[in-house]
Amino acid sequence: MFKFVSCLFVLAAFGLITPPAAAVEAKISGAIRVIDGDTIDVNGIRIRLFGIDAPEGDQTCTSRRGKVALCGDWVSGQVRKTYQGRQASCRRVDTDRYGRTVARCAVSGVDMGQDLVARGLAFAYAKYSQDYVAVEAAAMQRGHGIHAYQLIRPAAFRAEKKAGQVKHVQKTSQTGCTIKGNISAKGVKIYHSEGQRDYKKTRISTNKGERWFCTGAEARAAGWRAAKR
Repeated sequence: MFKFVSCLFVLAAFGLITPPAAAVEAKISGAIRVIDGDTIDVNGIRIRLFGIDAPEGDQTCTSRRGKVALCGDWVSGQVRKTYQGRQASCRRVDTDRYGRTVARCAVSGVDMGQDLVARGLAFAYAKYSQDYVAVEAAAMQRGHGIHAYQLIRPAAFRAEKKAGQVKHVQKTSQTGCTIKGNISAKGVKIYHSEGQRDYKKTRISTNKGERWFCTGAEARAAGWRAAKR
């Protein structure tokens, strides 16, 4: 037994064996790149935030006056505005079926999951954790964020979409948010307004950081420049 343990020690010392991936990724830290409302990249590792579920990028919501808005896209923008580029300290909890690391992440000592639920930018994912259920109830009572609108929970939206019961809805003139914030292959941020040459063929992928804007001023303030007409 002593010889076996000694051999393992020698092999590890010379880098001939490595610890399991789960052990390597137990603690992850670095700058945040926001993917969507509940998913981030830290040091090249895709992380699904534990215990929360944010609206999908193409998920709509309805105001009390019946106005339709893309709450999912709005949530992603708010999370990006708050956390993009900041330093996160994450602890791995699990790996989901898509191969993403599921983790609790903190920024400046603040639990990201709790913060997003408290601000009404995500729901508590009670199926997997009860940690943020009370936080969600408080945010809902105050009408924070998405709780000021009517929308189904993201898990139900995904299920309905998979079953073909949800039609993809893009922003239209009804919402006033028709400007497409596109990112080119070279990373150049360009926004397209209705009537411009490439407007109709431009597609928005929130997973790439692309987004919709309500005005040109909003797009320019976020770092996008106007496309040539």
